[in-house]
Amino acid sequence: MKIGMAAALAATLAAAPALAAPSGNPFSADSAVLDLRGLDLTSVEGQQRLAIRMDKAATAVCGEGMSTIHLALGAQARACHADVIADIRARIATATAARDAGKTTQLALR
Repeated sequence: MKIGMAAALAATLAAAPALAAPSGNPFSADSAVLDLRGLDLTSVEGQQRLAIRMDKAATAVCGEGMSTIHLALGAQARACHADVIADIRARIATATAARDAGKTTQLALR
């Protein structure tokens, strides 16, 4: 099943955690857009593509290679990355639950 209604609800997710760098930082962006259109989240391939897109969004927001500058910055970037991934997953779950709330499940017929 394609993501259909969830794509309408969550076609673009802005990933901007509290640890995101301030405006003007050349190593990271203030936000990133995650496009879910065309992903079949019920398939293994769709899940893999989602994971890749989530990783790219988190890297854009949190920076890449920060540990080459300073170990503390690398640790902050890793924590930021984990926070962004968790935020994205929560937003997708919320959008999916909202989409599914309108559907009723019929278990048996007489």
